[in-house]
Amino acid sequence: MRTRNRHISVWMNEQEYRHLRAQAELAGMGIDPFIRSIVSGVQLRPRPPDTYTALLRELSAIGNNVNQIAYWANAQQSASEADIQEAAALVRRAWRLVKETL
Repeated sequence: MRTRNRHISVWMNEQEYRHLRAQAELAGMGIDPFIRSIVSGVQLRPRPPDTYTALLRELSAIGNNVNQIAYWANAQQSASEADIQEAAALVRRAWRLVKETL
């Protein structure tokens, strides 16, 4: 049995339909779920690019590395120049990844 038992038809010109389809694709949805979401008052945002998952994973790894360096430096009461350079390189790498994604 159908959970949705009401059907609505809407006539659109080609431009309106292309716009609707483009908006649904931006949200990463089909047209039907997109329209239902809008009618329900859901605040829709464009689907993030696929590269965001890899970026978040990489940023997490970089953050863990920087945190380990900071923990070690705090425990030793000092940090070598190499440790500082490594942490700076990790931060630069993270910044580059963010800029490439945007």
